[in-house]
This record gives sequence, structure tokens and C-alpha cells, in this order.
Amino acid sequence: MKITKAVIPAAGLGTRFLPATKTIPKEMLPIVDKPTILYNVEEIIAADIGQVILIAGRDKTSIEDFFDTSYELEDVLEKAGKRDLLNPIRDLRKRIQVISIRQQEALGLGHAVLCAEPVVGKDPFAVLLGDEIMVTVPGHASAIAQLCALYEKHTTSVVAVMEVPPSDVTKYGIVKVQAKSKNLWQVESVVEKPTVEQAPSRLALPGRYIFDSEIFSCLKEIKPGRLGEIQLSDGMTLLAQRKGMLAATVIAERFDAGDKLGFLKANVELALRHPEIGPAFGRYLTDRFGGTP
Repeated sequence: MKITKAVIPAAGLGTRFLPATKTIPKEMLPIVDKPTILYNVEEIIAADIGQVILIAGRDKTSIEDFFDTSYELEDVLEKAGKRDLLNPIRDLRKRIQVISIRQQEALGLGHAVLCAEPVVGKDPFAVLLGDEIMVTVPGHASAIAQLCALYEKHTTSVVAVMEVPPSDVTKYGIVKVQAKSKNLWQVESVVEKPTVEQAPSRLALPGRYIFDSEIFSCLKEIKPGRLGEIQLSDGMTLLAQRKGMLAATVIAERFDAGDKLGFLKANVELALRHPEIGPAFGRYLTDRFGGTP
């Protein structure tokens, strides 16, 4: 089955970016000239997925507004003849439908995914974590498109993984796997942020998933974990045992925009590639620090 729906959980409080996120959702913090969430939506569009289900919390209406019509702005741009700025805004609305669902209680990532069930129904679907930005070379399939292709080939839930050093396993969900072929594994279980001693591998989850709709039943059956939250990793373990799940590496450059350092690195790296300011920014870095940026 072709994947036509993607879920973006966006209900977090963004406490790592306070005080900026007191009034601005972390998903709307700009990386160069785009809000962080737009990089995920562009990745979804590149996979020919036409519908995004946004799982939002309170005070996230600016995300919904971003994907809505802005009559005043568009009128000003139209009258000024600035179609180079106007056309991308209008084109985005034509290519993606955004449906917003309120997560009324902060009960974990698993609960956020479960909130999408009324819209997703029985269809397979993608999940993208907004803190993670995946950039591919122009002309190549986006990260989520690569996973979509694997799902369509194997008709089995599939998640992206990446190898991390032992010192980083405590930051991620880590999968226990059996190798199937090069860069493809059968998932046995998922452990959420294990110690180095507990980690079953060094394959971490960087926030890209394709799930069979059976994940909803699994999330309803698992017991809440720490702080009463429904852990997506527990639901994935049950899904892997019940229907099977694959793990695969994707060809993409990843930026962790969920913390200050990763956010700044993403800004620097993507600014260097920006067609308008990239060369000038590169020269600035050379003058400022020396060497080759």
C-alpha cells in the first residue's frame, strides 16, 4: 500500500529552548529562513505524501496559522509584484493538507501517535519527529520516501536507525535486531534510553518511522511507564513481536534540532548551502575563524 498520511507530533513544551519557547512553539524556531517544522513537511512532500496530521498541544496555533492562508501578507506581496516570495507560500498549500489534532494531555510520544488514529484509520502511515531534520542530496529520495519504498516492498513496518557511539546510547531508543541483509535488520525489541550495559546494540532511532495501523492496538494495550506516559518504544516492541518490524539505515544527513547545540549546527550547515547567503556566510566564517568552512 502507498503511504499517503504522515504524523508529526508537535505537542511538546520545548523547555530546552526557554525562554524563547514561552510564546513561540519550538517547531516554529527558524533554521536560516524556514521554521523547523517546514523541513519535515518538505521531506513529506518529496515522498509524495499529501496529508499531514499535526498532533499539537496548547499554544501551538501559530503552526496551524503557518500552513493556512495569510490574506494580508499575500495581498501585499501580490500588489508589490513579489511573486518570487508569494508563489512558494501558495504552492505549499496546494501540495499538502494539514489536519490538526489536539493532544489534551501530555502522556508521551506513544499517546501522541495514538491521537492520530481517528484520521489515519486502518492505513499505514509515516511518523516524523519534528526535532530531527533529515537532508538529502537534491534529486535523491527523501529519508521518509526511502522508508516508504521499503514498506511498499516488504509490507512490514519499518523504522530508520543509525549507529551511535556507546556514549550516546542513553539519548535514544535502541533496537535489538537480527541482520537480514546489508543495512536491513529484523527488529526484536526496542529499549528506551538504556544504559551502555543494557543497550542491545548501537543502532538508535533518529525519529523516522512507517507503521502498520496495528501500532494503535499495541499502544492501547501497553501499560503506562515512567511518569504515566505511554512509550512509543513499548508499542513498537509489541508490534515487532506481533506483526514484525524492520529497521534500515537511510541515506540522509541528520541534524538534531532538539537541543541548542544541534540547532545551531543545523543553522550553520544549512546556511552554508543557502543559494542566497551561502557564499557570503562561508566567507564570513573563513574570515572569522580561518580555514575552510
